[in-house]
Amino acid sequence: MRITEFVIYHVRIPLRKPVRHASHSRSDTESLVVRCRLDNGALGWGEGLPREYVTGESIDDAWTLLQATDFSKQLAATFDDLPEAIVMLDRFQLTRPNVDDRDCFGNSVRCALELSVLDAVCRSLQQPLSSVTPLLAETAPIRAQHERVRYSMVFTAMSLTAQVFRAFILQVFRLRAAKVKTGVEGVDDRAMLQRLRFMLGRRFDLRLDANEAWTCANLEAKLAALAPYGITSVEQPVPHEQVDGLAALRGRVGVPLMLDESLCSMVDARRAIERGTCDLFNIRLSKCGGFLNSLRLAAVAHQAGLGYQLGCQVGETGILSAAGRHFATSVAGIRYLEGSFDRFLVRERLTTEDITFGYGGWAPKLTGPGLGVTIDEAAVARVKQREMNITL
Repeated sequence: MRITEFVIYHVRIPLRKPVRHASHSRSDTESLVVRCRLDNGALGWGEGLPREYVTGESIDDAWTLLQATDFSKQLAATFDDLPEAIVMLDRFQLTRPNVDDRDCFGNSVRCALELSVLDAVCRSLQQPLSSVTPLLAETAPIRAQHERVRYSMVFTAMSLTAQVFRAFILQVFRLRAAKVKTGVEGVDDRAMLQRLRFMLGRRFDLRLDANEAWTCANLEAKLAALAPYGITSVEQPVPHEQVDGLAALRGRVGVPLMLDESLCSMVDARRAIERGTCDLFNIRLSKCGGFLNSLRLAAVAHQAGLGYQLGCQVGETGILSAAGRHFATSVAGIRYLEGSFDRFLVRERLTTEDITFGYGGWAPKLTGPGLGVTIDEAAVARVKQREMNITL
């Protein structure tokens, strides 16, 4: 097998309603969608969501990276099977700026390209994407085979009416966990949590995501006011520049600390472990550079005695939802699972199948070859902003 072509699409995915948190507000998302073609005709698809406030690259930066990278020298080799394709992808490097001490600039681009190749190869071999997991030696302690997985929901900054309605829906449909966005200007976090705890009951799992809204100076006070409402973790409570200060606070605040914006690469992971800044990693395929890097981050967290969740980014379509499903059904110990929001969040899911999670948050594993979904190319054309063709 050999890669013969990449077609890269810059797409704009409209959201069903605006989503707001402490770091950003958006009504659509600028994303990369990649189609890979092999010499045997097999097609594979990938997706990545550039985020300047996460990994540093904008959609224009991503486009520039693609134009600057020599694909023919790195991805033109022939390979016989999936393990050989993985070796090739591990060696692949984008032409990135020299100043990137976190090794994460361009991760959304890498994710989209890598997923497209893995999807194409797995489709060609009639294997699901989840078959990649046992091929990485470091995943041995965290491998699993789940027939179904359970997703959680999220409360973003929303009106009181919308908040109450969402809490009612979660009760009716028997979901058991949700993330609450906190630190949003004009929102009384304590009153919101008190209301949600009353509506959802004491057994419902509530965790927080501050999106860098607080500081090391006020974190103890912020969490002391919210701890009575049974918080199970707090995600990225302080800006990345202050994250080292969490080492001194970690044992005092009484709530497990999770890194998100500060956990985008293996460099970030090693620093977090060495400096003792967190209890959990939030692993997201796009910000962490793809399926392979995300698997390795979960394995490193496990080895260090830390927990991890599989998160998602606002605006992911069915392509990343499917990739996340394969990750979740083949990895053990995922503390919380986010994603597969397609029907609830995006107006164009880009897949013919609707794989949004169902009653109770449950969703089955995907068993078809590759991603296990069919790409709606007419939908891709509707949201396309520009296109790049790379022939190998």
